[in-house]
Amino acid sequence: MTRIGLTGGIGSGKTTVAAMLAAKGAVIIDADQISREIVEPGQPALDEIVTVFGAGVLREDGSLNRGELARLAFSDKELTKRLNAIMHPRISAESTARIAAAPAHSIVIYDMPLLVETKQDSAVDHVIVVDVPVETQRERAIGRGLDAEDVDRRIQAQATREQRLAVAHTVIDNSHTLAETQAQVDRLWNSLLS
Repeated sequence: MTRIGLTGGIGSGKTTVAAMLAAKGAVIIDADQISREIVEPGQPALDEIVTVFGAGVLREDGSLNRGELARLAFSDKELTKRLNAIMHPRISAESTARIAAAPAHSIVIYDMPLLVETKQDSAVDHVIVVDVPVETQRERAIGRGLDAEDVDRRIQAQATREQRLAVAHTVIDNSHTLAETQAQVDRLWNSLLS
């Protein structure tokens, strides 16, 4: 099994690259998906989040209002730390279990936005960073309907572009066309198979 960490800042196009790798046959372990699963109603993480942030982070149906949680959590460094203390150990444990369950000869892509911040880059064999300029990240995230101030807070809370690039074995420049990104993914895939 080859374990590859895939990371990039908000709006970098990491999800697009993950989909391209999945189409090639990679097994994708998506930390964002896991983060959504562990805060579903009835899950212990949701109870802890409500204890820390209050019932205002819940929708009427009892599900988590992720936008409201992000607004609160990223407004204060101490609150960001408290949210991370609830989420990161659970995401890491579930990701580790899913990676271990993957077929023995597979190429496993651990799609983890906070790979650098959580120092999980040392737990994989190879790190792919999907990179775009910060201005592009911001434009894309706002274009997806996120609040500009929320986007800026998230960018500030994440590793810097330089910190991500410092641990990269492969950099996918996603600031141009999809065809150019696909060509980079094709080259990467061929190198992983050789």
